[in-house]
Amino acid sequence: MNGIAQHLAETLKRAWWRVLLRGIVAIAFGVLTYAQPQISLATLVLVFGIYALVDGVLAIWTAIEGRKLSEHWWVLLLFGLAGIGAGILTFMEPGITAIVLLFYIAAWAIVRGVLEISAGIRLRKEIDNEWLLILAGLASVVFGVLLMYSPGAGMLAVLWLLAAYAIIYGVILLVLAFRARSFAKQVTGGAAAAKAS
Repeated sequence: MNGIAQHLAETLKRAWWRVLLRGIVAIAFGVLTYAQPQISLATLVLVFGIYALVDGVLAIWTAIEGRKLSEHWWVLLLFGLAGIGAGILTFMEPGITAIVLLFYIAAWAIVRGVLEISAGIRLRKEIDNEWLLILAGLASVVFGVLLMYSPGAGMLAVLWLLAAYAIIYGVILLVLAFRARSFAKQVTGGAAAAKAS
């Protein structure tokens, strides 16, 4: 096994649960939004801020831990910084109007999606199932474009769209996490068998 695969396997063995946690947080955010359609704009802003902060911190943690693995680790770092920035701005300006919130979330989703697509393309030779990361990025970009395309939509429509996006994105991350865990087990198991023989 080459050194890159071994380093990747070690990183995935330690970090797969963070991808899983990001997926769970996204799904929880989506389900909460669906379950509480009467949620006020102020509450939605705060829930979105918490979600963006948690996701950003987990992304930065994963990027820093994997910096020795790939020269492109900074893409995930930028993604995490964008999430933290979105969360901080949300808390600094909680009284923003619905239309500003809409564009704010749309811009965040597009930046996030572009960075994820870039990471998926750059990692395509290093990992299997990189298409899941690209698919998650495409979902983010499509979501952001849809929000910008129809800014006059009612707040309830925005809530439903945001909830659907979060759930779809979360499910993709769950699949990616379990595949990453499986890949890490295969690579480290194969390495252990090779050493034993």
